[in-house]
Amino acid sequence: MKNNQLKWLILIGLSLVWGSSFILMKLALIHLSPVQVGAFRMIFAGVFLLLIGFKQLKKINKRQWRYLLYISIAGTFIPVFLFTFAIQHIDSSIVAILNSFTPLNTLLVGYLFFKYVFNKQQIIGVIIGIIGTVLLVGESASTNPNDNYWYAFAVIAATIGYAINVNVIKKDLSDLEPMAIAVGNFTWVLIPSVIVLYFTGFFELNYTHQPILGALGYTLVLAVIGTALAMIYFNKMVQISTPIFAASVTYTIPIVALLWGIWDGEKISLLQLFAGAVILLGVYITNKN
Repeated sequence: MKNNQLKWLILIGLSLVWGSSFILMKLALIHLSPVQVGAFRMIFAGVFLLLIGFKQLKKINKRQWRYLLYISIAGTFIPVFLFTFAIQHIDSSIVAILNSFTPLNTLLVGYLFFKYVFNKQQIIGVIIGIIGTVLLVGESASTNPNDNYWYAFAVIAATIGYAINVNVIKKDLSDLEPMAIAVGNFTWVLIPSVIVLYFTGFFELNYTHQPILGALGYTLVLAVIGTALAMIYFNKMVQISTPIFAASVTYTIPIVALLWGIWDGEKISLLQLFAGAVILLGVYITNKN
């Protein structure tokens, strides 16, 4: 299959998988804490990747290990916890829409730290995206007054981490196989995740309690499919396309997440949908050329 066809196929698949990850986090958080969900997710993803790709570690040289450390912190460890905390306080569908800010931050990070060139069209796109974000947060806070929309900043911070991740993979790890990137990434976060999980009281939970087992099941699916396997294919997409195209997976993630949110009874107003459309318009204008 040609790279142009493959990148679109991966984009569609990741949209479905990651669009469903927000509702999985929400369901898991009913019986587990945000830190428990985040740490458990990374541990299972790391173990799974090491089981299927341990031999890939031999392909990583000393220089590449350093860059893998950067993306493991900025693009994996910190965002995982930021998203679980945000979803505990904000509707999962709104978090998914805010995640659409990733391509805009990818461009900004690329300009500031990777010497990418800005043009007027892209500046307009970023401004439109910011306006849409402000509208979305304001209307969402009005529609759901019991939610704490200060946690929207946690989502924005996570998208900055994703932006760093995409740019580093494209610039400094493009010569490394996608599987090796994923395995090396989670090798860095595995032990810190175990330490974090230990201090949450996770190992004192009643594992015979059905709701706890259900929450663990949701997190397991999130770890294996939504994290480990998805990361391998995302790394591949970054390598065969551009950073902005790869980050554009957030175009369609909100659509899937919105459908799940409606299924779960979340309140979505027309103005929220309009604000989300404004954000996506800003992303489209930024990406257009």
